[in-house]
Amino acid sequence: MDFHQGEAMRFERHEDGIRIGQRNAARLFRRLPFELDLRDEGELDRVLRLSDELLLRVDGRHDLDLLEAVVENEPERWPLAARLVVKLARSKWTLARRPGTLHLSVVVPLYGEHERILRASEHTLGEGFLDRKIRQLDWLCGGRADQTWDLLLVDDGCPFGSGRVAESILAERHAGKPVRVLYLEEAIQSGHALLAGLTSSGESQKGGAVHLGLWESAHGPGAKRGEQIIAFTDADLSTHLGQLGLLVEALDRRGTVIAAGTRRATTSAVVKPAGRSARGRLFIYLWKKLLPELAYLDDTQCGFKAMRAEHVGPIVAAAAERGFAFDLELLLRSELLCRRSVVPVPIAWIDSEASSNTASTSVHLAMLRRVVSLVRESESARPSAEAFAKAIDVLDEERWQSAIEQFGPKLEDIDPRLDTEVLPIRPADLIAVDPDRRPLRV
Repeated sequence: MDFHQGEAMRFERHEDGIRIGQRNAARLFRRLPFELDLRDEGELDRVLRLSDELLLRVDGRHDLDLLEAVVENEPERWPLAARLVVKLARSKWTLARRPGTLHLSVVVPLYGEHERILRASEHTLGEGFLDRKIRQLDWLCGGRADQTWDLLLVDDGCPFGSGRVAESILAERHAGKPVRVLYLEEAIQSGHALLAGLTSSGESQKGGAVHLGLWESAHGPGAKRGEQIIAFTDADLSTHLGQLGLLVEALDRRGTVIAAGTRRATTSAVVKPAGRSARGRLFIYLWKKLLPELAYLDDTQCGFKAMRAEHVGPIVAAAAERGFAFDLELLLRSELLCRRSVVPVPIAWIDSEASSNTASTSVHLAMLRRVVSLVRESESARPSAEAFAKAIDVLDEERWQSAIEQFGPKLEDIDPRLDTEVLPIRPADLIAVDPDRRPLRV
């Protein structure tokens, strides 16, 4: 490191605003690569070491807030890894100073992860995500007796045996770690009450596995006594689990039921392909028209959310959406419990496009169709929502792709937290989409 032992970073406040010791910050971050390779274990371990180094150099939360202001005010100047380091340091600082005991449970659904779970040296698509998640949780809790964790992997009926591969890795490299594997198919066949209505795991697309994992973490044989917070995340490495302290901080605020990671806040640090952003913008616009009660949220699909164990029962027991739109239903049920009870938490997020299960544009259309079903099942559905629902009914795959190309750019400069009355795209516009008259590509 470039700091002398015991040297603190200098943070100063001036009349013309906040000025932080940028020279020290530059020295701290100067050797970081501008881009972060999710498959490089050495690079990711270095991020953790640097986060610990930062915690030794700051005097408290105030210093971390000011340092975050520096890197987020000029994000183009700083490597993404620097922004991640600051968020990780804030997360760990928050947990370290939190009174009482806490157990963190993390649920990870598995489907088609038999290659990505391998190390990079073992497969071209390998991320070694199981090894990395265990390392991240160990780092965050730091071996403290008052802060513990467990990891629950739920095989969502993967035809390639993702769960079995995970068990093999655990037996070989992580014996004794608090990690276990459940199988959705086995739970369905055993008559698990939570999964009533499912006859096979083939009827689930992620949602069933997450529901089962949340329920078992809170109410199953392995449920913990005392304060427990349960999170769920995707299998890939897009979201660093070292940021869980940021979700815990949000859950500690009065009235919060779900803490939801967001990639769309001004202080979110995100690397994401432009193509996915275009369809994401259209998806967000349309679901907000279908569910205006959740329109205050800017990102519902980020795979990084948490709730207290006592809220799992009221939210998950009534959940019926087993597909990729399950996030929206969970958020809606939280909103029914308590208005404005979902708190967005800006995070660092690096898209893991390789071997993604949701990269296809058709997934978003399928999710919108499921949201339409949720709207029509709701007793409080608005006429304006039904108008958009009918427009979505007529979209097929080809029309949806045309809609992305036609309307995605139109939504680019609109705040994702847009007012529910703003209508740059009307139901009639969707119905009129002609797949044979796509905009010319320049």
